[in-house]
Formats: sequence, structure tokens, C-alpha cells
Amino acid sequence: MTLAEVEATARAAHAGQTDKAGRPYAEHLRAVAEGVRARGGDDEQVAAAWLHDSVEDDALSADWLEEAALSRRTKDIVLAVTKRAGEPPEAYAGRILATPGALLVKEADLAHNADPARLAVLDEETRARLTEKYARMRALLGLAAATD
Repeated sequence: MTLAEVEATARAAHAGQTDKAGRPYAEHLRAVAEGVRARGGDDEQVAAAWLHDSVEDDALSADWLEEAALSRRTKDIVLAVTKRAGEPPEAYAGRILATPGALLVKEADLAHNADPARLAVLDEETRARLTEKYARMRALLGLAAATD
């Protein structure tokens, strides 16, 4: 699949979804893909960024991903950043760190999730909970505190 096809697939799969702030979910996907590119990511990582929440959110199935015309590396990154029900954060972080290329995608995802402008529209309790959650994951992944 070309990057344009991956983007179109991700947008269609998440059509009608919104983020916690009520914005179209595709805006988050675009921001993560752009964040990966800005951090020096390659096309396989950008493709994974577009698809990073697709399996987790049941927008696309794991079977679809396995059969898709994507590189094994892109598929592995998507699976690495897909949270599993009941999985401890330490195990999740370990899988990301063990998968080549996945850390950059998760870093871009966390950066957008923790964007103060996005968090500012949430209620104080949700904002505090998410800020702590994202900071903890950054620490588990060995990433510096968010500055962007």
C-alpha cells in the first residue's frame, strides 16, 4: 500500500470517531504521522503512525492488518503500539522498546496526546489523570519529559 492508501484506509476506518476533546479522530492520526516524519521517521513508520490505533480501537481487525499489503516492519510496529486488555504498562512499554521503529511512533503519539492545547479543553480531573498517565509511559520508555 502507498502512504496515500494507508492514510485513506485509516481515515475511513476511524470515520465518525472523535477524540476525548470531541475532535475528529483523523486529526490525531494526521498529527502522529506528521510527528513521526518530523522526528526523522521513514515511510514504514509513517504508515504505522496512520494505523497505530486501528487494531486497538477495533477500527480494523488484526486479520486485516496481517493480510494488508504492508511491510512486516510496519505491521510489527502497529502491533507493538496496540495496547492489550489488562496488560500492565511495563509489559506494553517493553514490547514497544523491543520492536524496531515502534518507539518513534509511540513518542509522536504521546507528544500529541499530551499537547497542552488538547488537554486544556478537558475537565481538570481527566486532564490530571491523562497527564500523569502520559508522563509515566514516557518514563517507562526512557523518553525525556515532554517539552513540545
